Amino acid sequence: MYNQTNPTDSKGRIVFLDYLRVFACFLVILVHASENYYGAGGESDMAGPVSLLLNEADRLWVSIYDGFSRMAVPLFFIVSAYLLAPMPDHMTMGKFYKRRFTHILPPFFIFLLLYSTLPMLWGQISPVTSVKDLSRIFLNFPTTAGHLWFMYPLISIYLFIPIISPWLSKATAKEERFFILLFLISTCMPYMTHNWGEIWGQCFWNEYHLLWYFSGYLGYLVLAHYIRVHLTWDRQTRFKVGLPLLIIGALATIYSFYVQAIPGELIETPVLEIGWAFCTINVVVLTTGAFLLFTCITATKAPAILTRASKLSYGIYLMHIFWLGLWVTIFKVYYPLPTVAAIPAIAIPTFICCYITARFISFIPGSKWIIG
Repeated sequence: MYNQTNPTDSKGRIVFLDYLRVFACFLVILVHASENYYGAGGESDMAGPVSLLLNEADRLWVSIYDGFSRMAVPLFFIVSAYLLAPMPDHMTMGKFYKRRFTHILPPFFIFLLLYSTLPMLWGQISPVTSVKDLSRIFLNFPTTAGHLWFMYPLISIYLFIPIISPWLSKATAKEERFFILLFLISTCMPYMTHNWGEIWGQCFWNEYHLLWYFSGYLGYLVLAHYIRVHLTWDRQTRFKVGLPLLIIGALATIYSFYVQAIPGELIETPVLEIGWAFCTINVVVLTTGAFLLFTCITATKAPAILTRASKLSYGIYLMHIFWLGLWVTIFKVYYPLPTVAAIPAIAIPTFICCYITARFISFIPGSKWIIG
């Protein structure tokens, strides 16, 4: 049980989750730094529908940096589920929604507005694009803020937690393992459909396949609950299992991109990234391994700067594309570095600038409405 193996600090924070949030937040930035080396252009700083690798160096280092970092999004889902599911017995659905959505929705909406307007100042989008983005602000993320896609499945998971909580509270370890098994089988479907076409009831009039209701990010929610409640491995066992899972998952995820990324060829991004989808078996293995390793942290207190970065991670995530473009311009355009150095050289100062910006904003009264 996590209370025995994962100590909290004096304020009740689960220490290893602070380390994990900061790690995952940096990996998100590393992913988007990498995307500048295979995107085929456009108004966004991230990859578009078509990708192009210019040379072997880009192929190798994008595969490594970006492939390893694909655990970032699932880790955020696991952290949320680890803390929030199941919902406490005394909490109503309404109270849960009010607490969660007053935390995430106001900053989300503010940054929807900012990404729809501010990029006009440096010529990244036209007034026409800005007006279009603003007109669709309640429908989807803006042109320059593709990273905000994450908010919609996160909101969906929050909506579902009160519904699945009664089952999680009563489910046995065996029952949860059965759910996780079906989830793991569903994570193989991207490869099966890629090779064999529509399967298990899929057809042009029905997308809801056999394992539809066991697929997607809900599987990470159940996996997080299982690890927290039912997994009684000691620290040594979690390390011995977690490290091989991390290595195997990382190698498979990196290779899945590398083998298809032919320099000089335009490739549809969904095809190129088929092994990078967040609900594929290799990414689940990678994520599970990383999470198990982080649960091995036994410190009773994290460094103050890391705890602050963890608390500011939502704001860092929301704003990082603004800073990313600056450092891409510096290290890819004005002072180009080899790809192996350029990707971390973009990601690290982006993270630092976002942390400093979020830290300054945190001193403003009511800053929670801006950065959470």
